[in-house]
Amino acid sequence: MEAGAAYGAGKAGGAFDLQTFIRQPHTILRMVSWLFSIVVFGSIVNEGYLNHQDESEEFCIFNRNQDACGYGITVGVLAFLSCLLYLALDVYFPQISSVKDRKKVVLSDIGVSGLWAFLWFVSFCFLADQWRVSKPEDNPMNEGTDAARAAIAFSFFSIFTWVGQSFLAFQRYLLGADSAIFSQDYMDPSQEAGMPYAPYTNEDDTTASMGTYQQPPSLDAFDADTQGYQTQNY
Repeated sequence: MEAGAAYGAGKAGGAFDLQTFIRQPHTILRMVSWLFSIVVFGSIVNEGYLNHQDESEEFCIFNRNQDACGYGITVGVLAFLSCLLYLALDVYFPQISSVKDRKKVVLSDIGVSGLWAFLWFVSFCFLADQWRVSKPEDNPMNEGTDAARAAIAFSFFSIFTWVGQSFLAFQRYLLGADSAIFSQDYMDPSQEAGMPYAPYTNEDDTTASMGTYQQPPSLDAFDADTQGYQTQNY
């Protein structure tokens, strides 16, 4: 069954408008979050590992903690992919005709956005703490300092962009719950009350069934009636 303006989108089958799509608040936040994720994992990949001349292996700029760099890169890359996935879903969303499917997409948006807000909060705390305890002698030339600070800052900014996405998705959920009048689980009120409709009968059949068939009187009845009748002679 088709949805009419359910969960923040119009009736399925409408034409895609790029300008309207880009101006939507949740689309803007997704693209901003996408850019922030690139900054975080790009900064760590490019300048987050240092290598001294007397050491054969590179070490993480965040207090030589390889887990800190690994976590920042992992969260950044997965957030980057999540943004692309939900941008694609936003493009396809108006074409979804099932109200149930639209509801599932919006609920998943709420959950995923909330999860990434939490992961970015962990990333900010983890990277900031490891940067705070980093030893100056590990990086005497201050190489990659700007990149490390950028990773920390944009991890912090990403918390709010993902919280905003979760909030907007929740608003779409409330809007859809009010506007989605029809659903695939619709049941006839008479059936819900345990009062099924009476079976349909044709008018001709009804008339025929209402009519009563009368047998013609027997010949004996005529004889009995005429025994008391006397003919009159003129």
